[in-house]
Amino acid sequence: MIQSKHPLAQSIIQRCQAHDIKHIVISPGSRNAPLTIGFTGNDFFECYSIVDERSAGFFALGMAQQLQHPVALVCTSGSALVNYFPAVAEAFYSRIPLVVISADRSEYLINIGDGQTISQPHVFGSHILNEANLKEVIKKSFLKSYKDNDSSINKALYVALTANGPVHINAPFSEPLYETVEEDSDEVEMIKIKKSESTVSLASSIIKKWHSSKRKMILVGVNAPDSVKQVYLDLIGEDPSIVVLTETTSNLHHSNFFPSIDQLISPLDATDYEALRPEILLTFGGMVVSKKIKTFLRSYAPKFHWHIDPIQANDTFFCLTKHYKCTVNSFFKQLISTNDLPVESLYFRTWNQVKLRRLEKHKAYVKSIPFCDFKVFDSILKNIPNNLMVQSSNSSTIRYLQLFNLNSSLTVFCNRGTSGIDGSTSTAVGAATISDKPTVFITGDLSFFYDSNALWNNYIPSNFRIIIINNRGGGIFRILPGNKNSENFSTFFETNHTLTAQSISEHYKFDYLSASSSEDLETKWKDFYSPGQRPKIIEIFTPSSENDRILLSYFDFIK
Repeated sequence: MIQSKHPLAQSIIQRCQAHDIKHIVISPGSRNAPLTIGFTGNDFFECYSIVDERSAGFFALGMAQQLQHPVALVCTSGSALVNYFPAVAEAFYSRIPLVVISADRSEYLINIGDGQTISQPHVFGSHILNEANLKEVIKKSFLKSYKDNDSSINKALYVALTANGPVHINAPFSEPLYETVEEDSDEVEMIKIKKSESTVSLASSIIKKWHSSKRKMILVGVNAPDSVKQVYLDLIGEDPSIVVLTETTSNLHHSNFFPSIDQLISPLDATDYEALRPEILLTFGGMVVSKKIKTFLRSYAPKFHWHIDPIQANDTFFCLTKHYKCTVNSFFKQLISTNDLPVESLYFRTWNQVKLRRLEKHKAYVKSIPFCDFKVFDSILKNIPNNLMVQSSNSSTIRYLQLFNLNSSLTVFCNRGTSGIDGSTSTAVGAATISDKPTVFITGDLSFFYDSNALWNNYIPSNFRIIIINNRGGGIFRILPGNKNSENFSTFFETNHTLTAQSISEHYKFDYLSASSSEDLETKWKDFYSPGQRPKIIEIFTPSSENDRILLSYFDFIK
């Protein structure tokens, strides 16, 4: 086995293997040569070469999102490292385990004017869970530094594994960087960390309070597929005192759940809001997309807000009363059972009738509108095949998806930790690379062009599909307040452009389709989803001037 002659590189690689961290995303460089030699020379690791560090960061994040296990990033010294920052911030707020391993110059070369150096320790500030700033070790005979490094590496990897978030390992290497050895390294004890299921004991008063309440709301944000047992979802769904609001990214489905939150609550008035106000709000999952549900629950606060999560609870609605540090399944196991008799209530029935009326109005509205973004999303979701992974970009895309009922066989992901557009394509590519499901990425034009380096990638599977809704600018800004009929708005907010994805598709060897009308679009779906030798892009051109009016009129229509 070929490995670097640097003892520090050997230690990092041995401990990644010991902790079963096998997926390594490497951006080419010289200072990280000892790490690159070691990882690529060891058959245990699966290594990926991504040139652009910002894209590499999100590519690794997409992989870790699907694996639910740490993925390591390796880069050279200097500004390469800070290009990881957007992905690190997303991983921090989305609770996705990333291990950032940065090569560095020797300490005596920092801040003296030497090339390709920055101050790398603490570069991520409060956006990482653990930081290991290692000392350079020339020989293993420097026993104290060697042991201190090993302890720091182990701690960082342990935190990534158990706390679900990003960690940073900074490793200085002096020249020569390319010397190798072939003999086996010292054996390191294999460490298998099993994540135990966190549990709590619910007080009888809490269980009694839950079962006696006639207005209970469950709100679910970002949530991994198949993470909640169906038996609990069925019991909750049949309880007349419970209204379950699910975001598109919750990956939870039941015929009695309310998947289109804004569709339900946007047209309500003060009297309706008071009637919908829950006595108990129970939340679990990650970030919530809907601004309207945040405004509602902040203005009409429940008496009790309980959040379930083994690690942390965000007080999103400014009324959190209890954080249960356990898994959702262990919580529900104590809270509900098949022997419980639900309390009599009209809570679900009342709001389910509203939901059914909204759905009928929704269907009527879609039929009445011309070709636009709204119409395109209706077509996308009617024609998408079963059992796909859907990756969504942020801004308009995820918000439009929230207005539709999605096929329950789909799994849906979106970077909602920081809600940025900067790495959504790279994340989708990374997720597609590691998933056994075909993947479709739905995005707007600005998100796609902003992260087009995501396609500079040799690992994109042929069953990967990209849907681009091109309204020639940041259409979401037309929905927000402001003077939309000015050159200043179109240049600095909406960012008008005339770009298309056709040349990019050809450059990166994607099959390319386009559509600019409903009739044209309907004829393209079969070809778009049919198997082929190359991944595919379909670019759908919509009229930028009408989309905001049609979307805003929707909520008046369904009222």
